Amino acid sequence: MADKTQMVLSKMKKAGKPVRPGDIVKMTGLDKDDVSKVLSELKKSGKITSPKRCFYAPIE
Repeated sequence: MADKTQMVLSKMKKAGKPVRPGDIVKMTGLDKDDVSKVLSELKKSGKITSPKRCFYAPIE
């Protein structure tokens, strides 16, 4: 799961703006369930934030 987490986080940083889970699925090619799990983990660990509903952005 660590590889998926790093992949999602790097793609989010590369996007340069808040992204939706569906956008992350397209960027990474991961399954939407995997993306949801990774986003949940990243949010709990404080590495991402949700500036508005259903959008996520990395914390610099």
